[in-house]
Amino acid sequence: MSTSEKSSYHHGDLRAALLSTAMEMLENGEPFSLRAIAREAGVSPTAPYRHFKDREALESALAAEGFRDLLADLGGGRDLPTSLPDLAEFAVSYVAFALRRPALFRVMFGKPCNGADDERVKAAEALHELLADALDRVFPDADASALASAGWGLAHGLACLYLDGKLQAASGQEVADRVRGAFLAISSVGS
Repeated sequence: MSTSEKSSYHHGDLRAALLSTAMEMLENGEPFSLRAIAREAGVSPTAPYRHFKDREALESALAAEGFRDLLADLGGGRDLPTSLPDLAEFAVSYVAFALRRPALFRVMFGKPCNGADDERVKAAEALHELLADALDRVFPDADASALASAGWGLAHGLACLYLDGKLQAASGQEVADRVRGAFLAISSVGS
C-alpha cells in the first residue's frame, strides 16, 4: 500500500490492523513503538492509544495472539495424544513454532503474565490446559498438571537452547529428531 493510500485508509477494525502491523514489524525484526506502528498502519500517532495504554499493553496483546497461534499449531485438527510418541510430537510442534516465529516466542515468554491482562492470562492457561488434557489421556493415574509443567518445561527449554544457539542443527528434521529423542528418553527413564 502506498503512503498516500495509507494516509487516506480508514480501518474497520483498528485494533486488529494495529496488531497485524505490529506482528509484521516484530517478525521482520523492525524496532517498533506505538508511533511507528501508527505510521506503518497509516493512522494518526494517537490512534493506537485508543486500544493500547502503552507498548507493554501492545506486547501483551501480541503475546496473547502468539499463545493462541501456538495452541492452534498444537491442536491443529489432530486428536489429543494417546501415546508417548504422540506427546513427543507435541514437543516437536512447540519447538518448531519457536524456531519459525522466534521474535513472537520471546515476546510471549519474555515477561511474566500480568494478572490484570485477562486476555494474555487466558491464552496461556488454555495452552497449559491442552497440555494437561493430553498428558491425562496418556497417564490417567498421574498428576496431569505436574506432568504438563514438566513436559512444557522440557519443550520450552529445548526451544530456548536452539534459539540461543546452544544447540544447533543442520535441518528442521534434525531438530525434530533431537526433540523427539529427548522427550522419549526422559519419559522412559522410570520404565
